[in-house]
Amino acid sequence: MIAKTGFKLILILAFLSIFQSFGQQKVFEGNPDTSFEKARELAFNNQRKQAQDTLLFILTKYPDYHDIRSFLASTYSWDGEYKKAKTEFSYVLGKDPQRKTDWIAAINNELWGNTPFSALELADNALKYFPSDAEIMYLKASAQENSNNPEEAFSTLNLIIDQNPNDQKALDYKKKLTNSLSYNTIGITSSVDLYSEVFDPMQYYAFKYGRKTKYGSIIGRVNFSRRFNDNGAQVEVDMYPKIAKGLYAYLNVGFSNSYLYPDVRYGAELYKSLPKSFEASLGFRALKYSTTTTIYTGSVGWYTGNSYWSFRPYLTPGDSGTSKSGTVNYRKYRSDANNYFSIAAGMGFSPEIDRFIEEGNEEAIIDLQSQKLNVGYYFTSKNKQNAWGTQFGITHQEISFDPGNYFWIYSVGLSWELKFR
Repeated sequence: MIAKTGFKLILILAFLSIFQSFGQQKVFEGNPDTSFEKARELAFNNQRKQAQDTLLFILTKYPDYHDIRSFLASTYSWDGEYKKAKTEFSYVLGKDPQRKTDWIAAINNELWGNTPFSALELADNALKYFPSDAEIMYLKASAQENSNNPEEAFSTLNLIIDQNPNDQKALDYKKKLTNSLSYNTIGITSSVDLYSEVFDPMQYYAFKYGRKTKYGSIIGRVNFSRRFNDNGAQVEVDMYPKIAKGLYAYLNVGFSNSYLYPDVRYGAELYKSLPKSFEASLGFRALKYSTTTTIYTGSVGWYTGNSYWSFRPYLTPGDSGTSKSGTVNYRKYRSDANNYFSIAAGMGFSPEIDRFIEEGNEEAIIDLQSQKLNVGYYFTSKNKQNAWGTQFGITHQEISFDPGNYFWIYSVGLSWELKFR
């Protein structure tokens, strides 16, 4: 019995001795290179925490083993622990500022952590040691763009390209930035309506100039048409002022001295972004011929993946009641918002989109029955500065002076836009 008790006591003392030995081992003892290699294997096999513990333990003995501390910083950055990564990168670069790869990693860490001003400061410091280095300057341009200084980013990219005209990475970035900095747009639209009976072909042309500002976009347009063997013109302005995040407006005013257009047109609409990628709007349009016709409209839109669906109704009150019409539109986007296929179908007549008013006959025409289908294809040049569009539509419309009888209208249109700084 005494022998068994003594054996147990020896085991307990041995365990406590081993435990104390491990507990006292607070400084790494071993081959740092071998342990570093094992830590790298752990990190690249999704055992990041174990790798970080090993790296930290090695650093207790070798605090200035910069490759180890740099790799530790990188693992923190991969895990989204950007502040920890910044601390480790700062230590390394403070000891040895000639480590270019660590400058690059540190700048990327700030960019990934959405702190572009800090990234810009690091890039400027790095360039003191590596003047005109293309990789660092590229990251500087990225930091400038992300800190809302795209013009400065553009200048930085030009410096890179001046030194190396074949730097494809910088050239591609410059093309992308040029497109976003193209605040000015000019465009031409041309279309023709062909009627199955009664009317000769009707031609429509428009020239526009648009500019983006920090307050929103503004577009001036001159419309010209040849209809009923007569010519007419209209000038109008569209504005899209920003009000708050997810909230903007549409404002329009136009004037003409031709009966082919309203004497005055104006309108307003408010757009609001909603959860789940929805958008809604509510507004009106007013057209003044011999009398003023007011159209109430709105829209519901939904973005899903690369697709966009929308529905827009038109309500036009009149003495004989309220005319109703509506259009459903679908777009399938490709590379960006300027490259897409569209198809739209609608029913009912709206003087807002079917400008077929003859002076003195507005009320009768508002009540016309109509069905329509339109398809379009829009695409840009490789550098995104030129945009083209083709449209084709077919409409089955009641004849205004022969109620109950219909004709067909076939529409073909082309458009072109040029963006420039």
